[in-house]
Amino acid sequence: VVHRACIERNAYPSPLNYYGFPKSCCTSVNEVICHGIPDLRPLEAGDIVNIDITLYHGGYHGDLNETHLVGPPSAASDSAKALLRTAHDALHAAITMAKPGVLFREFGATIESHVRAGGFSVVRSYCGHGIHRLFHCAPNVPHYKKNKAVGVLREGVAFTIEPMVNMGGYRDVTWPDEWSAVTADGTWSAQFEHTMVGTKDGVEVLTARLEDSPKFWWEMEEKK
Repeated sequence: VVHRACIERNAYPSPLNYYGFPKSCCTSVNEVICHGIPDLRPLEAGDIVNIDITLYHGGYHGDLNETHLVGPPSAASDSAKALLRTAHDALHAAITMAKPGVLFREFGATIESHVRAGGFSVVRSYCGHGIHRLFHCAPNVPHYKKNKAVGVLREGVAFTIEPMVNMGGYRDVTWPDEWSAVTADGTWSAQFEHTMVGTKDGVEVLTARLEDSPKFWWEMEEKK
């Protein structure tokens, strides 16, 4: 579905064949943190699934991911719902503080403070990244406090912020497929990501949701 949608829009799915990655997007279910390879395992009500899509169009890459509940919200645990909402809100807390002059290392403190307040942890092995004509490049944008990332946000710099939030500890391991990063303790993980570019007084989120984008489960509940 993702591959076809990219081709229909005169774009190419960036993950396909990237260092040998075999599919056109990443799907990370439950304890999979990121880089999950789509497979034939049927999703079940109560699962959570992250879909990470990057496409190459007009000479540039754009990277976006969201984590969703599978089935009706009533099938999901309260902890899974809290995990998703915390990961989403941590991303947007970081975006809110983004403006020229902010050090890329500073986003991590904002993100981790929000995540820890919810009782969760932030993955340290993976980070946001620069993106433009290259899929991944400098700067690195870690999501945890007291990191040593270098660089300052300036107008015209394109990058991603994409915190990965775990129910349990922050440590991860990699499955034998050499791609799927999963929580070391088997607890679930959620992630949200946007691509943005620095402007004179903030950032423009290039992958922002549209007015007609499907609503998140909490937005639907708030309307009731």
